[in-house]
Amino acid sequence: MESIRVALGSRAYPIHLGAGILERAELFAPHLRGTAAVVTNAVVAPLYGARVRKALEAAGARVVEIVVEDGERAKGWPTLERVFDGLLEARLGRDTTLIALGGGVVGDLAGFAAATYQRGVAFVQVPTTLLAQVDSSVGGKTAINHPRGKNMVGAFHQPVAVVSDVATLDTLPERELRAGLAEVIKHGAALDAAFFAWLEAHIGELLARERAALIHAVRRSCELKAAIVAEDERESGKRALLNLGHTFGHAIEAATGFGPWLHGEAVAAGMVFAAELSRRAGLLRPEDAQRLLDLIRRAGLPTRAPALAPARWHELMSLDKKSAGGRLRFVLLEGLGRARLPAGVDARLVDEVLLAAAQ
Repeated sequence: MESIRVALGSRAYPIHLGAGILERAELFAPHLRGTAAVVTNAVVAPLYGARVRKALEAAGARVVEIVVEDGERAKGWPTLERVFDGLLEARLGRDTTLIALGGGVVGDLAGFAAATYQRGVAFVQVPTTLLAQVDSSVGGKTAINHPRGKNMVGAFHQPVAVVSDVATLDTLPERELRAGLAEVIKHGAALDAAFFAWLEAHIGELLARERAALIHAVRRSCELKAAIVAEDERESGKRALLNLGHTFGHAIEAATGFGPWLHGEAVAAGMVFAAELSRRAGLLRPEDAQRLLDLIRRAGLPTRAPALAPARWHELMSLDKKSAGGRLRFVLLEGLGRARLPAGVDARLVDEVLLAAAQ
């Protein structure tokens, strides 16, 4: 096992990374004050619920389990109310620590519950999907969806620890593994050209779930994100670079009703859009745009979006949290590993990209 620190002063926390670490009570013990409320879903609970309960009880905690449904559609008010109902029925107070055991939906949902229950309680992220391990479990973004937009209701609330056991990826469905690779590719494309090149050389090993390759991919992704979060926790500047592909991706998810497309799949297609927009803006060399497209294809991820009229694209993207002053903001690439947030993007170029996608 190894640990990466997210440097946020008095709110700093560790990301513990390894294989077979779910039952290590000492990873949870420093963060428990009374009851541990495990929020998980119906798929993950039978796989890993007992192991996490054993660790928490060994650390001296009373354990309450709250099981919600699986899938992106669970990330809404009704499911959040179910979590609150479970906490209140168990008469849990501010000394409770929520344990988010699952993928990105569970992590975002449980994190938002922790941010708001009795004005805020501690929580630990225990991500069991690749996407959650490399991205959503780190950084303190918590939220639920609104029918009109992705992650529109939420709060910044940092976990007190992240426990990433890559052995949980052994049971991850193939489609979700590939979706997680989208966020790994995003980190390389946006922030680290050397890491991007490593991914090009090792994508086959990652798809084959070779343990050493997975650990390296999770570690480097967490290192990159931890550094960004430490510098810009509330996304007032550099952290926005982590949204490469997300303005388009969130529109895809909203257009399809939050479910048919996995988040990583939508981000993958969104990165292709962002790369094409960067190329048309004269920022990205055509050969680098092609490298990104090729890697996304090799990962088995979609490169084209559903057919939407440009007006519908604009409507959906205008609701994105990253818009400012009524203007859309796009993360573009001026090279692999070099994302930027330009002050403005020519609307005609955006329309050209959207029109080309509709053909």
